[in-house]
Amino acid sequence: MSDKKLFGHPKGLFVLFFTEMWERFSYYGMRAILFLYLTKSASEGALGLDEKSGGAIMGLYMASVYLLTLPGGWIADNILGQKKAIWWGGIVIMIGHAILAIPGNTYVFFLGLAFVAVGTGLLKANISSIVGELYPEGGAKRDAAFSIFYLGINLGAFLGMFIVGYLGEKIGWHYGFGAAAFAMFFGLINFKLNGKYLDGLGDKPKAQSSYTYLYVVVGALAFMALLVVTGVLDSVSLAQSMKYIISTVTLLYFAYIGFMDKSLTVVERKRVGVLFVFFIGAALFWSGFEQASTTLTIFADRHTDRMLAGWELPASWFQNANSFFILIFSAPVGALWIYLNKKNLNPSTPVKFGLGLLQMGLGFLIMYFAAKNILDGSMAGMGWLTFTYMFHTLGELCLSPVGLSSNTKLAPKKYYSQMMGLWFVAASLGNLIAGLFAGNFNEENVQQMPDLFMQVCIYGVVLGLIFILLYKPIKKWMGGIE
Repeated sequence: MSDKKLFGHPKGLFVLFFTEMWERFSYYGMRAILFLYLTKSASEGALGLDEKSGGAIMGLYMASVYLLTLPGGWIADNILGQKKAIWWGGIVIMIGHAILAIPGNTYVFFLGLAFVAVGTGLLKANISSIVGELYPEGGAKRDAAFSIFYLGINLGAFLGMFIVGYLGEKIGWHYGFGAAAFAMFFGLINFKLNGKYLDGLGDKPKAQSSYTYLYVVVGALAFMALLVVTGVLDSVSLAQSMKYIISTVTLLYFAYIGFMDKSLTVVERKRVGVLFVFFIGAALFWSGFEQASTTLTIFADRHTDRMLAGWELPASWFQNANSFFILIFSAPVGALWIYLNKKNLNPSTPVKFGLGLLQMGLGFLIMYFAAKNILDGSMAGMGWLTFTYMFHTLGELCLSPVGLSSNTKLAPKKYYSQMMGLWFVAASLGNLIAGLFAGNFNEENVQQMPDLFMQVCIYGVVLGLIFILLYKPIKKWMGGIE
């Protein structure tokens, strides 16, 4: 690995920064218009599904994207290595977006979604793993590196939602999907041309494992696809089933690593237990946060006055408030952690999780009052959504970069990429819940909207307080890892 530095960090960090930036451009750009494309009428060139079916499909897609990081991590640990997994994952993502850009057949469209999900599963966990490998010494500098990396994620998301959202809503849905394919192409070029700065990191593993695990995963995916194609399960029932399947499989995975693998020390097993607690917090955080692309987009599209200087803003652009606030706050928050660390005042990781959940809940408190204001048929101002996204963003900055960093510190070396995959499975479960929750937001259910938002507010605040109150025993089980 090259030891050259840029702004005090290895140049490899910035190779990963721009690769992830373009990948997130494609992912978030496409995702910004996906729910609208699923639920808008056929006369507007969309699929015309009802909110329950559209929400279930949205939840299944977003859940699959993150769930597949688990086999993606396994493939990297046992077959390809992280760098090749990133490369091939990016190629599959690009092909998927190109398929989505083809108008016409609905089955072809869902094939494109499947390609994007599989490719992201290969790329997402492994690129974060290499960021952690750049900082073997750990500490606050690694946290700062993840904050910089997170800036790349959100710069890509901001540009993607801005450009793809405009193309999709104002020009044509498939033009937006096509722009996402080009973005991933640029990411692949950057990764290939600057790969020298990642020498010695994420290489192909020397020992090859049995492919049984991979065969089981592929077989399970093929079986679920068959159930849907043959009509045995519809999107809603499949999403409901997946919610329980993901929860059960995750519990068994953590139980196996934490209790059955005798090669791990007692300290390592306790750390796995901490990662399980963080998993629960992250899953519930994302179940609220990821309603940005479903329930909050419905609110923006149907109940928000989007006129600005005589022009109606695309509804998908409101999701960009999150990325905008990330770009503003991520560097100061990263610097704040370093400053507090020097003063021995840096909050522990459980406290940061609690703060993240609290702020997610407070964001939905704002939406509760916003929903109250539209019950008489009037439209809400744009400020309600804007301030909701601000609270959600500050919560994300407390929880997500720190959570990523904690996984790289606490995960047993033997399960390094797989534990990173489990971190993204938390996002998978949260996205699935968010998609199912969106099915409640139809035109006949407007009067229930304030109570639905209040439900999310309450569980966010309560769980956040639990994390803060129990930080000492959780920190003790971290075994000296900060």
